[in-house]
Amino acid sequence: MKHTAHGRSLLGDFLSTRRAQLKPADVGLPDYGDRRRVPGLRREELAQLAGVSVAYYIRLEQGLSLNASPQVLDALATALQLDDAERRHLHELSGDARQRRRRLPAERVTAAVRQLMDSFGDAPVVVAGRRSDVLAWNRTGHALFAGHLAPDSPDRAATRPNTARLVFLDAHTRDLYVDWPRKARDVVGKLRKTVGEYPDDPQLASLIGELTMGSPQFAALWSEHRVRTWDMAEYRMRHPVVGELDVLQHSLPVPRAQGIRLVVTTTAPGSASQSALQLLAQSLQPATDAPAPLSPHPHV
Repeated sequence: MKHTAHGRSLLGDFLSTRRAQLKPADVGLPDYGDRRRVPGLRREELAQLAGVSVAYYIRLEQGLSLNASPQVLDALATALQLDDAERRHLHELSGDARQRRRRLPAERVTAAVRQLMDSFGDAPVVVAGRRSDVLAWNRTGHALFAGHLAPDSPDRAATRPNTARLVFLDAHTRDLYVDWPRKARDVVGKLRKTVGEYPDDPQLASLIGELTMGSPQFAALWSEHRVRTWDMAEYRMRHPVVGELDVLQHSLPVPRAQGIRLVVTTTAPGSASQSALQLLAQSLQPATDAPAPLSPHPHV
């Protein structure tokens, strides 16, 4: 089982953090107020709710017991009142799930992926890798999310943008989201899920370290161990060229490309937001050539 620098397991960190966030009243237990020495539930209270021995639960939190059974993990998830995404994350942090993982292929944008991107027309499309790196984008995707960056920056690993890094360390991206704190929580939750899936990725660990050192907001959110899935999210954006617009960001897994997703942005049909997005797309079209002047002596 992967351990943190302090000797604690990722599973143990997740359990202890979420236990501390759960109040006794949330699970129907009496709250003794100032007499409670720990935030949230005690270990023995959670063990009782999950139907496991206190000694075994302590070993799980301390990273001393490996390969908890799916039944035990489900019982703990229920006791901690985890949602579906958090429940899956708990299983991903277990030893059994890690032993089933294989070496991951290199992230590549194949001709098939580019063909899939083109099928969305003028809709903004970003191809995101496992670590939230931008592997590719179409012209509208670049203009919507990062028009201040070079259009070809995803083509080289050294200059490749990372959406998590942009959200927390880039002023342009921070201003792009009207409710930036909600966007920030979503980004951190997705990174938490990714760490559970790929706990031995050194580049992912380096990214987490960079964001933790560079952003107090990221460090605070990271310590909460909240999990988000890559699915669909609605945001209000404040774009410097076309103004405010309400968008849906759809994260679609790419077939035969583990961990790679297409993030496609749409707007409600007939809305002002759709008009704004169409205006942005039109602004990227090359100017048409002026018509040739008519010959004074046309051929008959």
